[in-house]
Amino acid sequence: MVSYILRKFLHLIPMLFVISFLIYLGIELMPGDAVDFMISPDEMATVSAEALAQMRSTLGLDKPFPVRYFIWLGNLLRGDFGYSLQSGVAVSTLVMNTLPATLELSVAALLISTLAGSFLGVFSALRKNSIADNALSIAGMIGVAIPQFLFGLIAIIVFVFNLGWFPVGGRMAPGQEAFLQRFEYLVLPAIVLGLSMTAGVMRYSRASMLDSLNRDYVKTARSKGLPEWRVNLVHGFRVACTPVAVLIGFRLPMLIGGAVVIEQIFQWPGLGVMFLGAVRSQNTPIVMMVGFFSVLLVLLASIIVDILTAILDPRIKFN
Repeated sequence: MVSYILRKFLHLIPMLFVISFLIYLGIELMPGDAVDFMISPDEMATVSAEALAQMRSTLGLDKPFPVRYFIWLGNLLRGDFGYSLQSGVAVSTLVMNTLPATLELSVAALLISTLAGSFLGVFSALRKNSIADNALSIAGMIGVAIPQFLFGLIAIIVFVFNLGWFPVGGRMAPGQEAFLQRFEYLVLPAIVLGLSMTAGVMRYSRASMLDSLNRDYVKTARSKGLPEWRVNLVHGFRVACTPVAVLIGFRLPMLIGGAVVIEQIFQWPGLGVMFLGAVRSQNTPIVMMVGFFSVLLVLLASIIVDILTAILDPRIKFN
């Protein structure tokens, strides 16, 4: 198992190298450069060509593309992720200031969607073709079809403005830094984001559970006279968790970069909002850093999913 994990991590090195090159190449192919976005169009007309050349030389933009890429890669390996073109603050500082908020929201939403989706999916599979199964199937299709922004707006209108159960938005009130003090700010956006993903988990776990219940080892366990709950939970649900774990494992890194809509609606100061603002303002150091960080999380999630799959399914071996 240890050698398997080490091999997986060693495989990350060439993959990260290629991905970092593609990210830098994508930024290079964008029209203009950092200087063009640092100076407004009105000011650009008054700046001399010598001053622009000096600014590009200071930022290292006068060097060839391969040289600039390896300089950026070397800084990346040393932990230097550059500085924001707008504020001049280190990108690592900006990411560390916003990442906890996004992790807090993403983990809470992932727990809600995992627990609710797995329970409802297994319940629907065990009650196949019943009224409850049909009702949950319809609810799942509706849940997949409703956009997140519409779901969020409806939740704000009902639970914030009409009922007044939750605050309008933000992560905390001034002076409220403890988790329990700001818990009420987390509840509504986490539920909205979690329920928007529950439908997919529910349908996935239902299909996986139905497939598991039709396997020969489940029929053998039932023929041995084992209790039905043991057959369903121990023999059926354990193997049914394997594809669900794959889905859940890849959702957390995607949530970190994909919760932009919910963060915007609920004014949640997370990584997604910062990334969206960086894209709009062409703040390339932030865009490259968040893109590279998101890809790294996906690759790490793939390793964790492979390990969990081998642990949950005894038919899969590490070798």
